[in-house]
Amino acid sequence: MVDYMTLKEASEKWAISTRMISYYCTEGRITNSLKTAGVWLIPKGAEKPIDRRYKK
Repeated sequence: MVDYMTLKEASEKWAISTRMISYYCTEGRITNSLKTAGVWLIPKGAEKPIDRRYKK
C-alpha cells in the first residue's frame, strides 16, 4: 500500500507553493499522483520535479 501526502505537506517538504505542485500534478510530472474528490494526493516517496523555468 502506498502512503500519500497532501499538497500542503508536499509544499513544506519541497519548499515550493501548493499552486506549483498542483500544476505539476495536472501536467503529469509527478508520477502516481491521484486526484480524489478535488484533492491531489502525492506518493510520499515522490521526487520533486525539475523546475523547467530555469536553465543551469
